[in-house]
Amino acid sequence: MTENHPVIEVFGAEVICASCVNAPSSKDTYEWLQAAISRKFPEQPFTIRYIDIEQPLESTRDQEWAERIQNDEFFYPLVLINNEVIGEGYIQIQPVFSTLEKLGFVPAE
Repeated sequence: MTENHPVIEVFGAEVICASCVNAPSSKDTYEWLQAAISRKFPEQPFTIRYIDIEQPLESTRDQEWAERIQNDEFFYPLVLINNEVIGEGYIQIQPVFSTLEKLGFVPAE
């Protein structure tokens, strides 16, 4: 088990990204990532957050990321791990798993 507690963040909105036709919603992506990570890396602690970019945000940092998405710098959902962009738009699981393994996560047998 790792001592590292990575923070996984999914920035998104209820409306599916216009450029992400047939992709799951941001909230579905968040739930899917949470389940997939928990299965692949059981009993390895992580924090996962969903941030709705269309709702009022208290954190200045979250507001800045939301503005970058709204200004078309990134597609959503935007997935960060420890402040590093891992994916945007149509999210693939392998880059997420690879990043967690680099942080010391060990896949279940």
